[in-house]
Amino acid sequence: MAEQTSPGRALRDRTLPERAGSRRTIPDRAEVVVVGGGVVGCAVAYHLVRRGITDVLLLEQNQLTSGTTWHAAGLAAQLKATYSLTKLATYTVRLFEALEDETGQATGFRAPGSISVASDAERWEEILRGASMGRSVGVESRLLDMDELSEMWPLMRTDDLVGALYLPDDGMVSPVDVTMALAKGARSRGCRIVEGVAVTGLETRNGAISGVWTELMPGTANPVGEAAGGDHLIETDTVVLATGMWTRHLAAQIGVNVPLQACEHFYVVTEPLEGLDTSTPIVRDPTNYTYFKEETGKLMVGFFEPAAKVWRLGGIPRDFKFGTLDEDWDHVGPVYERSCHRIPVLADCGVQLFFNGPESFTPDGTYYLGEAPEVDGCFIAAGFNSVGIQSAGGAGWVLADWIADRHPPMDLCAVDIRRAMPFQANETYLGERISESLGLLYAMHWPFFQYTSARDQRRSALHDAMDTAGAVFGETAGWERANWFAEPGQEREYRYSYGKQNWFDNSGSECDAVRNGVAVFDQSSFVKFTVRGPDALEVLDTLSVADVDVPAGRAVYTQWCNERGGIEADLTVTRLGDDDFWVVTSAACQTRDWAWLRRHCRGKDVEIADVTDDWAVLGLMGPRSRELLGLVTGAPLDNESFGFGSACHIDIASSGGPKTVLAIRMSYVGELGWELYVPNADAVAVYEALRDAAAADESLELGHAGYHAMNTLRLECGYRHWGHDISDEDSPLEAGLGFAIAWDKQRDFIGRAALEEQRLLPRTRRLIQFRLEDPDVLAYHDEPIRRDGELVGRVTSAMWSYTEDRCLAMGYVTHPTADGPEPQAVTKSWLDVGSFDIEIADRRIEATPSIRSFYDPTNQRVRM
Repeated sequence: MAEQTSPGRALRDRTLPERAGSRRTIPDRAEVVVVGGGVVGCAVAYHLVRRGITDVLLLEQNQLTSGTTWHAAGLAAQLKATYSLTKLATYTVRLFEALEDETGQATGFRAPGSISVASDAERWEEILRGASMGRSVGVESRLLDMDELSEMWPLMRTDDLVGALYLPDDGMVSPVDVTMALAKGARSRGCRIVEGVAVTGLETRNGAISGVWTELMPGTANPVGEAAGGDHLIETDTVVLATGMWTRHLAAQIGVNVPLQACEHFYVVTEPLEGLDTSTPIVRDPTNYTYFKEETGKLMVGFFEPAAKVWRLGGIPRDFKFGTLDEDWDHVGPVYERSCHRIPVLADCGVQLFFNGPESFTPDGTYYLGEAPEVDGCFIAAGFNSVGIQSAGGAGWVLADWIADRHPPMDLCAVDIRRAMPFQANETYLGERISESLGLLYAMHWPFFQYTSARDQRRSALHDAMDTAGAVFGETAGWERANWFAEPGQEREYRYSYGKQNWFDNSGSECDAVRNGVAVFDQSSFVKFTVRGPDALEVLDTLSVADVDVPAGRAVYTQWCNERGGIEADLTVTRLGDDDFWVVTSAACQTRDWAWLRRHCRGKDVEIADVTDDWAVLGLMGPRSRELLGLVTGAPLDNESFGFGSACHIDIASSGGPKTVLAIRMSYVGELGWELYVPNADAVAVYEALRDAAAADESLELGHAGYHAMNTLRLECGYRHWGHDISDEDSPLEAGLGFAIAWDKQRDFIGRAALEEQRLLPRTRRLIQFRLEDPDVLAYHDEPIRRDGELVGRVTSAMWSYTEDRCLAMGYVTHPTADGPEPQAVTKSWLDVGSFDIEIADRRIEATPSIRSFYDPTNQRVRM
C-alpha cells in the first residue's frame, strides 16, 4: 500500500485570504453573531449581508473550515428525499456555479453530473420515484442504458444492474475554496470574520438571546491587547449556532435542545487510475453503501456503512482542528469489498489515503434549521449528516431570510429545529440511534419504515393492553404506537415494499371495523396542554381563527395562524370552564406548538402546562360507538344531550369501580366517536370495561385499529395533516379550511388581516383530493401533479382507500395564471374540464380530482 498522507497537512499551515480581517478588534456588540466558520456558517453570513444586514460578526474558534468542512467530499447534488430539501440543494448548486465570478475567489466548481445505479427492482423504483419528485423542482434527469453507462464509466461493472439514472447538472466543489469564496463575499459587504476566538457561553435575558461570551484560543494573536484566555461579552439579539458537532453542548448551556452527535466518517483515495478524468460523473451505488468521485485522476470512494461508529458522546474538545481519527479497516473492510464488486479495479489498485474524520449526524438523518423553541433569537444551522456542502447554500439563504423577516421563506417543516424532542438529548439514546441513522442514509427509504434502535422511549399506559391485542408498534415523537394489529399467529414485523405491504389486509379489516362497527384507537400520544387563568380566553381567542369563546363543555376545531395567514398549528381547543381550557394537538408538533403557545402567553395572567404524559386517550370510533359506550356509562349520549363537539366528564363503570374520564365528541376518522381522556392510572380499567362490555354482547365486536388505518380513514374524509397537507406557508383558505374561520368574532386574531385580504382574491392555489385510477399503484408524497400535461402541483400525502379500492392523494394545485395580470381561481369547473395525472416512478397515472372528499363529502357521519 502506498504511503498515506493527510489532506489536512497542507491546510493546517495555509495562509487564508484576507487574514488581516481576522485581527480586527472584537466588538462589544453586533446585530447578528454567527458562531462557526465552516461552510454553513460562512453561507449564513454571506446571505445575511446580501439581505442588507451588514452588522454581522462571524466567530471561529480555530480557523475557517477547520471543523469538518475541510475534509468534506465536496459533492453538490440536487436530488434529496423531499421536495423542500431538493429545492434547497438545487439552490446551492446554482449559487456555487456563480460564486467564483461574483467574488473572484476560486471554488473548484465543476459539473460532471452524477449517476445513481440500482442492482434490484426495489432500488430502481426508489430512484425513479426520486427522479419524478425532482421534476417538480426542475431537476433534469434521464435514464441510461448499460452501453451508455459503460461508455461514461468504463471502470464500472454493469452486468448485474437493472437501471441507472443520470443527473447532468450535479457537481462538485473544493470545500475549502467554496467556503473562502463565501467568506470573501460576506466580508465585501461588511461582515467581520474573526478567527481564533471561541464562544464559551451564551447569555439570555427574559427568554431571549442577549449576548455571547468569547475566549481567545491559547496561542492566538490577541486583537484587543488583553491576555489570551480572557472572557469578553458581545451583546447581540441574534445568534446563529453553525457549530457542527459542538452545537449540542453549546446550546444546552441555555436549555436549547439540539440532538446531534459526531460519528466517524470514512473515505479512501486510490492511486491514479486510467479511465478517469474531470468529466467522469460521480456515481452513487447505495445498495453497496458507496459513492465514487474522480479526484485529480484518482478515485475517492466514500462509505455510508450500515452501522456507524459514534465518536465522543461526552463532547468535542474545543481545540480539535483539522483533526483526523485512526484507521479502521476492520470496520470499513466489508463495505470496501462491496465497492470492489462495483468497481473491480479497486481490488488491485493501491490506496494513497485512508481518511477518517468526524461529522455530526441527527436521529432522523435530516439537519436542523431555524429559531430554537426555547430561546428567542437563537438560530440553529447544524447536524448536516455529511451533506453540509451540498446543503450550505440553501440553508444559508433560508436562514438569512428567516432572521431578516422573522419567519421562514418557504415550508421548512422537514428541517425545522422545532421537531426535536427533549428525550433525544439523552446520550444513551443518541449513541444508539445515530449509529443507525447514519447507516440508513444509503439504505432503502421504504414507505412506513420504522427505526429499530433506541426504541421504547415513550409508552402509553395502554401499551401492554395493545400488545396483547396484537399491536405492531411504530414510533412517532418517541411514542410506541400501534400502527396495525396482527392476527393470531401472524408475524409482527414489517415486510417493506413500495406496493401493498404485509399489513395491507389487516389495515383493511381495521378500517372496516371503524366504518361499519366500532373500534378503539390508543391515541395517548396526542399532545395535551392546559391553559388556565384570567387571560386564558384572551390568549386562545387571539391565537385561534375560530371563536373559542364558547360555553363550557364545547370543543372547537381551529388553526393557529401567523401574521401572513399561514397555519402554525392545527388543533382543538376545549373549554372546560370560564378560565379553563384543554388544547389537543398532534404528537409530532409537541415542541413546536408548545413554543408558539408559550411565546404568546408572555405578559399574560395565565398558567400553561404540558400534561401529555399524564393522560391516556382512547379513541372509540364507529357507527356503533354510542351503543358500546352506553353499556359502560349512564351519561346520556344522544345527539341532543351529547352532540358533535361536546365535552364533559362522565363516569365509566369498571371492575375497579367508576372511573371519571373527559369525553370529547370529536373524530379524526370521519365517523361517530368519542375521544376519552383518562388519567394514566385508570386507563387500563376503562379499556377493559369497553372490551368486556363488547365481549358480553353477542351483537358487538370491538375492533382494534392502528395509525395506518387512521391515516387511510382521515384521508378518505379529506382531513388535513399538519406537516404534510398544511404548514406555516399554507393558509386555511388555500387548504379548504375556511369554514373554521370566525370572520365575525369580535376579538381580533393573528393572521386576520392577511386572510381578509386573501379572501377577496381569486383562489389560485387550492388543496385538492385525487383518486388514482390504477389499482396497483400507490403514491406517498411529493409526486408531481399535471393537468393536460402541464405541471400544476405536487402530492402532499396519500394512502390506500379501502372504500374506493384505489389510492387517494391530496395535493396543492396552482392555476397557471396565478402569477399573471388576470389570475383565475382553481374551481370545480376548471378541475372537471382538465385531464389530470400524477407521476410515480417515471409513469403518469390518471387521477380524478375532487374539491370535496370522496367519502362522506358533506361530513355528516360524525354527526350521526
